[in-house]
Amino acid sequence: MNDKQINNVILGIETSCDETSASVAMGNTVLTNVIATQEVHKNFGGVVPELASRQHQKNIIPVVNEAIRKSGLSKNQIQAVAFTRGPGLPGSLMVGVSFAKSLALALGVPLVEVNHMQAHVLSLFIASPPNPLSKGEGEQHPSFPYLCLTVSGGHTQIVQVKDYLDMEVIGETLDDAAGEAFDKAAKIMNLPYPGGPLIDKYAREGNLKRFSFPEPQIPGLDFSFSGLKTAFLYFVREQSKTDKDFVEKNKNDLCASIQETIVNILVKKLQKASEQTGIKEIAIAGGVSANSGLRNAVNEAAKKLGWNIYIPPLRYCTDNAAMIAVAGYYKFLKNDFAPQTAAPMARMSF
Repeated sequence: MNDKQINNVILGIETSCDETSASVAMGNTVLTNVIATQEVHKNFGGVVPELASRQHQKNIIPVVNEAIRKSGLSKNQIQAVAFTRGPGLPGSLMVGVSFAKSLALALGVPLVEVNHMQAHVLSLFIASPPNPLSKGEGEQHPSFPYLCLTVSGGHTQIVQVKDYLDMEVIGETLDDAAGEAFDKAAKIMNLPYPGGPLIDKYAREGNLKRFSFPEPQIPGLDFSFSGLKTAFLYFVREQSKTDKDFVEKNKNDLCASIQETIVNILVKKLQKASEQTGIKEIAIAGGVSANSGLRNAVNEAAKKLGWNIYIPPLRYCTDNAAMIAVAGYYKFLKNDFAPQTAAPMARMSF
């Protein structure tokens, strides 16, 4: 492939937490998406920031090289470097930002800064190269305006999306995120990290009505999960006093019940947002959008309420550079470039 045959080639770099990822996209078509996951954090029951940044330093060059190599393009065909500026862990972001700035300077191409949470919202527009064996997963894109419930370990938001670069947060968590609630509940049950996927796994074999947990009554479209976490802790602690094997004996039902509670909180707020805005184009994104309970509940709500539902393929739910490259592409079209002085913003606002 020569330079005259390609347009809008974006290299995306993602290092906001504990995944080092690089992606090459041509427009919104993702050619490669390479992810190096850090296993070291399992030993500590959560992400250790210092270890995460060290792993990013180790992984960034081979991951970027692999993404470019697999794309079939050369680094000289890259027309812009998109990177996650925030939000995220400061040390982790520093590795990606510094590398992106250096590479863009060396190649003589512009930098594009991307807000990690906005990239999750735009993950719905990721396209894949034509494949005769593909079932078209993820190829249906929402129409504007749409509502996106963005749920991850650090964020829970309802975003009204008017255009690719015109978004407004209309509801968000006041304390803990839904992903944190899953992980904390898993930790209370002594499940290994990351616990969210394990709760989803065990919940499929459990009775979701077996145990009842309180749902916070927060006005408007905002969320709160801190009280639920505390209630779950106290319940398990109290039951374990009389039966030390309570969790093991009831693990499936506990997972099903806490998952059902978290999902109900999310879907009720999403339904309220749809009613208030009149928008029936509904999407979910972020790491927790991979949860089967949430996916099923949203699809059930869609049947009753006439929603059109859009969910990214599982590979684009968790942190990845494909969404950074595609978000960068839309900013690239607007000549919305970042200066070489750009610094990481751990608490980057939406």
